[in-house]
Amino acid sequence: MSRNLRGLSSRRGLTDSLYGSIAGATGYDERLRDEELKAIAGGFMTGHAAVLGASTFYDFLQPAHYGKKVYMCDGTACLTSGGSDRVRRSLHEKFKPGEIGVMTCLGHCHSNNAFLVNGEIRLCGSETRPSAMMVSSNAEMPPLLTPVGDIRDYYSLAGNWAGKNDDALKELEASGLRGRGGAGFPFHVKVRSSRDAAADRKYVVCNGDEGDPGAFSDKWLLEERPHTVLFGMMMTGIITGADTGVVYIRGEYPLAVRRVREAVRHLEETGIATGKEGDPVTRFRFHIVEGSGAYICGEETSLLNSLEGLRPEVRTRPPFPAVYGLFGRPTVLSNVETFANIHFILEEGGATWAGMGTEKSPGTKLVSLDGAFNKPGLLEVKMGTPLRAVIDELGGGTRYPVKAFQVGGPLGGLVPVSRIDDLTLDFESFAREGFLLGHAGIVSVPEDFPVIRLLEHLFEFTRKESCGKCFPCRLGSARGYELLSGATGKNEKIDRQLFDDLLETMQLGSLCALGGGLPLPVKNALQYFGEELNDYFTSGEA
Repeated sequence: MSRNLRGLSSRRGLTDSLYGSIAGATGYDERLRDEELKAIAGGFMTGHAAVLGASTFYDFLQPAHYGKKVYMCDGTACLTSGGSDRVRRSLHEKFKPGEIGVMTCLGHCHSNNAFLVNGEIRLCGSETRPSAMMVSSNAEMPPLLTPVGDIRDYYSLAGNWAGKNDDALKELEASGLRGRGGAGFPFHVKVRSSRDAAADRKYVVCNGDEGDPGAFSDKWLLEERPHTVLFGMMMTGIITGADTGVVYIRGEYPLAVRRVREAVRHLEETGIATGKEGDPVTRFRFHIVEGSGAYICGEETSLLNSLEGLRPEVRTRPPFPAVYGLFGRPTVLSNVETFANIHFILEEGGATWAGMGTEKSPGTKLVSLDGAFNKPGLLEVKMGTPLRAVIDELGGGTRYPVKAFQVGGPLGGLVPVSRIDDLTLDFESFAREGFLLGHAGIVSVPEDFPVIRLLEHLFEFTRKESCGKCFPCRLGSARGYELLSGATGKNEKIDRQLFDDLLETMQLGSLCALGGGLPLPVKNALQYFGEELNDYFTSGEA
């Protein structure tokens, strides 16, 4: 069925897309909105149920969203720092309870005092930390923090590589660039697979749906270095033969959407990327798509379904996007930071970039530090940097006592302070020690913050954001939240064997990393904070 819907959606493409029509339906009255959706279904020759199913998936398109005037962040960093409570109290002085909504996350984890109103991020509370964040690096030539300069000179590098696609691909392979979205998959493998796939049309898609609480590196790149991302996408298109790029940016980042649109407009006005016939460098056309509030769209196949106007549930794989992606065509899909490294690699050489990291985790990595740090903000560090140096030297240590750091988002490992000296910032070190580097966002857990409350928050997050396609994630997250909320709110003991079975089912049976990844931080918590958690379990020790 989804292939048929995909085919119907592809008839109108990206300029007049099914997703754009669904997201743009403006009827706030439920009956009028339903009439709009029926008209959209008719125009795309698809069923009303399919369009309605896609529309009701997104937070921003829910009827409950319409009455909200302001949105606060309910991400992990704001929760653990107490920022959520401070912002909520401040907003209640100006808005009625029914006018206040929540979003996860607003990308101001470095300040913990942000809210969204009228499409703009605002900060509240003079007693909270300032919004300005530190941006620094321990690399002599930081590829991502270096300003771009004149864009004509910057993009001239693409012309230098025109006609030398194989050589460009070899540089990407020599660099060892691995996806920076969390999985760490070799980027050149995706590029080669897409290049070698036979198709009449190919795409490049940038995943800017950075929904992990604690991460704001992609947000910063899109706002402050959009051309590094756009160049990387265009160069990828030159290598693979794709002439169309899509930047999918989460709706919680309104400034990032505007900045990237401005950058694309600048490229079109200067003739660098127009989509017109002629020089192959100028034939690349960009489309900017704004998300509608769905964490799961950060998963690559869910994002593709969203772009196609389908219900953005996770696809089973194979086939992989590199050979069967957007509208069923070969698609290189990677995250913002990955594409942003390509200019440096092609300008300075893959070996130079690789030399800044380790053998298996080459290059640099952006690290987001939350508001607990004395120097909160964004770091670009060489892979292999000791975690202790990241926290104490580059981050300046924390403002208050901390017992653990969650690294890599809500699905990332929970690292107790006793294990910091055992880790270096690279994929292998974290995996070897039973943790996960992921996107390398760091959220601090204060000494007085209950671990049981953190676990309850993680299950609630997964329950709310699950696409619902597979039972282990959809039911497991709900059941886990029930057990934990019962323990915290009703003093109900949790059977340890039942809980372990639940974690195993989610880890082994979930289709994607949302349900499959949640057990990692939970197991870390049970391992390192068992004494604190024992009273919540009936049999065995936590």
